[in-house]
Amino acid sequence: MLIQDKIVITDASCFITLDKIDGMHLLQSLYKQVITTPEIAAEFGKRLPNWVDVKAVQNRDLLYNYAETVDIGEASAMALASEIHADLLIIDDAGARRFAKKLELNITGTVGVILNAKLNGIIPAVKPYIVKIQQTNFRISDWLTTQIIKDAGE
Repeated sequence: MLIQDKIVITDASCFITLDKIDGMHLLQSLYKQVITTPEIAAEFGKRLPNWVDVKAVQNRDLLYNYAETVDIGEASAMALASEIHADLLIIDDAGARRFAKKLELNITGTVGVILNAKLNGIIPAVKPYIVKIQQTNFRISDWLTTQIIKDAGE
């Protein structure tokens, strides 16, 4: 499956970080459909681009069950990913990522989105985006920074 054919659900951290570094367009360029939940839209706190679909989780019991382990935004993203069988969940929080893996959800993070943009020829380099991220309050380890730049062939 080409990356452009994927239906993805993203958590607020991806929207917030990409918005801070002028990278929101990467999501639209990479994926066929970008979906989020009303909980995440509220957490983002700004108007989302019109190409982001906002869908509520239908199975509220599942949502509240997940919310016992992770925050409500992350829980809503995971519940919706499970409900609609999304191809990919973009989530950054380490604890939420561990929980999503237990649920057998296919995950990546914001930095993974940037790497995919490079690998798919959407951006020429990841380094400028990584530098911008490091100037925000988004935490990225030195190990991950080195690994992403290496994976990008830079």
